Amino acid sequence: MKRTATLIGATGLIGGHLLDILRTDVSFEKINLIVRRPLDIDYPNVTVKVIDFNNQDQFRKALENTEVFFCAIGTTRKKVNNDKNAYRKIDYDIPIHAATISKELGCSQFVIVSSVGADSSKKNFYLRFKGEVEDRLRELNFPSLLIFRPSLLLGKRSEKRLWENEGQSVMKAISFLLPQRYKPVQAAQVARAMVEAAKKYPPGVNIYYYREIMNNQS
Repeated sequence: MKRTATLIGATGLIGGHLLDILRTDVSFEKINLIVRRPLDIDYPNVTVKVIDFNNQDQFRKALENTEVFFCAIGTTRKKVNNDKNAYRKIDYDIPIHAATISKELGCSQFVIVSSVGADSSKKNFYLRFKGEVEDRLRELNFPSLLIFRPSLLLGKRSEKRLWENEGQSVMKAISFLLPQRYKPVQAAQVARAMVEAAKKYPPGVNIYYYREIMNNQS
């Protein structure tokens, strides 16, 4: 049965790959993109919905008829000038509002990119926020919840991150020395795994590390 998917974070590294995969996958009849600014795209099965993420009425209307939600939104400390409150609004508030509203409207599956090491008890605020998001999502009791925990993401970003480009080269060189779940992974592979796993519709809470990501490539 073909489903309607909603995607948030389509302009990011994983989100861009998700859009490309979803719009060409026959398992999905319609793709809704929720964005803050207009996108210059034109695909027959893709609808762009520009909203104010602080406006709950707009958020709710944009999420109507969602059957599976893909969440790939996220920011960096640099983008928010190391402001933890601003960081939390993007990495915690938006995903949780999206999940809460979509669940209320009947969405039965939520698929999200988290991070290896995510844990709400961690002192590192990045990993703590990710862990808090996961904890709240579990509480919502989606029939199918898929949490992806990749390590360093490989791929070309739209913005320049010199330190990250250098880090990618180093991590790829020493990848064979790392424990499996900490191995760097291509963002395109994470996106592919998210879509393929979603189509299998596994019940309950499902966690995907490097091995599970690589096992869901077709």
